[in-house]
Amino acid sequence: MKIGVIASIAHRLPPLDYGPWEQIASTLTEGFVARGHDVTLFATANSTTTAKLHSAVAVGYEEDDGVDAKASEALHNAAAFEAASDFDVLANHFDFMPLSYSRLVSTPMVTTIHGFSSPRIVPVYRAYDDIAHYVAISDANRHPDLGYDATIYHGIDTSQFTFVPEHGHYLLFLGRIHPDKGTHLAIEVARRTGLPLIIAGIIQDEVYFRDAVRPHIDGVDVSYLGPVGPVGRDALLGGAKALLHLIGFAEPFGLSVVEALATGTPVIATPLGSMPELIRHASTGFLVADVDEAVSAVARIGELDRIEARNEATGRFSADRMVDDYLTLFERILR
Repeated sequence: MKIGVIASIAHRLPPLDYGPWEQIASTLTEGFVARGHDVTLFATANSTTTAKLHSAVAVGYEEDDGVDAKASEALHNAAAFEAASDFDVLANHFDFMPLSYSRLVSTPMVTTIHGFSSPRIVPVYRAYDDIAHYVAISDANRHPDLGYDATIYHGIDTSQFTFVPEHGHYLLFLGRIHPDKGTHLAIEVARRTGLPLIIAGIIQDEVYFRDAVRPHIDGVDVSYLGPVGPVGRDALLGGAKALLHLIGFAEPFGLSVVEALATGTPVIATPLGSMPELIRHASTGFLVADVDEAVSAVARIGELDRIEARNEATGRFSADRMVDDYLTLFERILR
């Protein structure tokens, strides 16, 4: 099968630290190549891949202030569709913009909806619903106005995460620092349980970080490490007692959640969005309504067997399973 993968160009592939969309596009691309398919990846020129790399832009617009995002996106998507006839199927991981080209080519395109950044983009998805093939990344993220070909959970290369059989002695917050992600709630849980908290991730809201997070950072009770790459993520996740994921929004998926499970670390999360689909309550973590319940959940971590979390990751959230699901969908569409 000849597959064209249209990746995001916010970051290079695979991302060096942050970049969940880019990570999934990269994992799928490498998986398709490993299965023997002829794959072209449309991504930034500084990306690395075993596929053929086609680049209209040098670097990601989030990685270089001199790059114009709109100009880069226009060149990037045009390049993919100018080559569309070379492929049996296009795999779109670029959000809604490629849909606006899709009636101009005969090649079917499978669009993975990684989330809706705003209700204002839904009309674009709705306008192409009659010819589009949409993939939801969780049942919770399905929009009632759209038709979907499948729900396919994200997958990770579990071999990159080390199983740690014993619970650690610190709590971990891993993700973008933003009110929606509940960094301040993680700080409160750590304070009330008397456990140190490590925070890692990009600062997405500078004011929030300044007012609600930075005053608590002392390097002892609360530490901030900044963004962390793959090796750092593995060590941090595996060494934690629990990952705190006290989100305040309906998260479409949570890569850090399944990465934590891969190391055996349970997750304490708010039951919003995809969380009830990813976490088995009282088995691979706890779903909690508020800080009080989160504090109680920390006290119950010793009840959990970390091998259950690891088995969940390898069984339900592996890269191999994800690649197989996409290839099965492609074959069904082509038939």
